[in-house]
Amino acid sequence: MSGRTIVHLLRHGEVHNPEGILYGRLPGYRLSERGRAMADLAAAHLAGRDVTVLASSPMERAQETAAPLVAQFGVPLRIDDRLIEAKNAFEGQRFSAAKLAAPAMWPRLFNPWRPSWGEPYVQIAGRMRAVVEAARVAARGHEAVLVSHQLPIEILRRFVEGERLWHDPRNRRCQLASVTSLEYDGDNLQSVVYAEPAWSLYPGATEVPGA
Repeated sequence: MSGRTIVHLLRHGEVHNPEGILYGRLPGYRLSERGRAMADLAAAHLAGRDVTVLASSPMERAQETAAPLVAQFGVPLRIDDRLIEAKNAFEGQRFSAAKLAAPAMWPRLFNPWRPSWGEPYVQIAGRMRAVVEAARVAARGHEAVLVSHQLPIEILRRFVEGERLWHDPRNRRCQLASVTSLEYDGDNLQSVVYAEPAWSLYPGATEVPGA
């Protein structure tokens, strides 16, 4: 069946986290003031689009990022657990390279390709593929927005673009409030487009990013 459908994957905005905790799936972590401004910029970036499906991770920060989209499009927000952040054994701790070098941490770090410290990459790819496919079918001929988190979006992008799933976290192409758009012709993925509508609010931002 022909027809253009777009599924936008939106990462949440900045979180209020002055203690620098790796919060993962912990409850209570909400957007900062700048994070709410990022959500507004992401909504402005998607204004005028033909959005008929809107879904979010159950985490507070994702639902808050989706709120301007609900107001803008008048589409009810559906909560989908498949969009949740990846599970991580270091959740609730302050993250640092020095801490990871401690021998007590080594049993969690023996296999970076799986990875051994959290939800397997292939499992993340599977659940993200499933929720994207469901959104594509539900929004056929229109557009969908799915609000999720950095690692799930990065893994999904890597999967659909044929890249290896294990990677250096410093090289992820998924900044705060970024939009990764999967464009389909019928059932076939035609392109992946990346945008950073909140780039002006990133620390040290001085110019429009090239990507």
